[in-house]
Amino acid sequence: MQVDETVLRQAFHEARTHNAWLPKDVPDSLLHSLVEMANLGPTSLNCEPARYLFVRSKAAKEKLAPLLSEGNRAKTMQAPVCVIMGYDMEFYEQLPRLFPHKDVRASFAGQPEKIRDTAFRNGTLQGGYLIMAARLLGLDCGPMSGFDNAGVDAAFFAGTGVRSNFLCNLGYGDASVLKERLPRLPFTDCAQII
Repeated sequence: MQVDETVLRQAFHEARTHNAWLPKDVPDSLLHSLVEMANLGPTSLNCEPARYLFVRSKAAKEKLAPLLSEGNRAKTMQAPVCVIMGYDMEFYEQLPRLFPHKDVRASFAGQPEKIRDTAFRNGTLQGGYLIMAARLLGLDCGPMSGFDNAGVDAAFFAGTGVRSNFLCNLGYGDASVLKERLPRLPFTDCAQII
């Protein structure tokens, strides 16, 4: 069953990366729905290493501001919400609950490279799911790098196993300032069937 063309337009064809935001709040209930939807996407061993920190208050944004690159500061301060997409290096402690059919927790304990690769890869996947879920729930997104990872980790995740991956502004974008969509690679330049 293929989804309706309206859904495809909303999630892909007409969706854009926004850098300017309308002064409209994003309710907590929508952020809860967003996480619930994003967490439905597949991850290896159902490990769900993503951790979402929604920065909305003035105090939290002021804490984040000096850690942003110059080009990301104003748009992030204007956005109703900025989610710090993190990944938990201690995700495997949740595996007995998330993958109860088999004891796989022990296969991660004491293996920092395997932990990091699994957490980063699957946390990044979940970040993509979050963006798509946000679009389907009527939010606009502005994903970005351009920040001090170590500074964000120290300021927001100190004393935890969570590490920052990327940031994504969320809200209702001001479409009046969008530029023309940038080109995308055609199939022949980025894909093969063998």
